Amino acid sequence: MIRAPPTPAKLYVPTIVRKNSLPSITCVMHVQVIDRRGIQESDARAIAELLCTVWPRPGCTVETRIAEMLVAWRDYRGPEVQFPRSLIVRSDRRAVAHAEISPRMIGTSIGKVTIGALAGVCTHPDARGRGLGVRLVREAFRLVDNGTYPFSLFQNYADNQPFYEKLGARAIDNRIVNSIGVDPQKCPFWADVAMVYPAGKRWPSGEIDLCGPGY
Repeated sequence: MIRAPPTPAKLYVPTIVRKNSLPSITCVMHVQVIDRRGIQESDARAIAELLCTVWPRPGCTVETRIAEMLVAWRDYRGPEVQFPRSLIVRSDRRAVAHAEISPRMIGTSIGKVTIGALAGVCTHPDARGRGLGVRLVREAFRLVDNGTYPFSLFQNYADNQPFYEKLGARAIDNRIVNSIGVDPQKCPFWADVAMVYPAGKRWPSGEIDLCGPGY
């Protein structure tokens, strides 16, 4: 009888992680939904640390962001299905990707419409290239697909426009204002492009009143 040669032992090669870098999260794709109406301080801190890493701003600290998040949606009394939420992916308890979708009543040529306001989409620099942003935006857009919102409306820079177009969104050219702002005729969005999801559904023409500041 011919015996098969023994299976060679697998060589174990330890993964070397740079100091201060995030551990590999290639297989970590669990999306956690955080209800912003009663967000815990620990969750607010995880999100705030990520936002401050991706978008550092003078005078805007982790602590100031936490303070804002803890009170922002506490008095929400809208439809339960439209509760404001953050979607995050964690690695070793740290938030490495985030997106927020919340209800926003806007004025349109066909009347008031509550849309899903998409904001805060970001990924930690050490976790990019792994599809986390795609996963989170798809989860947010699912609230449109299931009828929770008729549309998602958001702003975006032109460089990232193809990313959202591949996920089924499109740019719009409506004039956007904030009727309750200091300058009611000034566009409250600061990025290059306003976009809506889904691309194929008929979006109202004419002026869009955000009825509040940009997001």
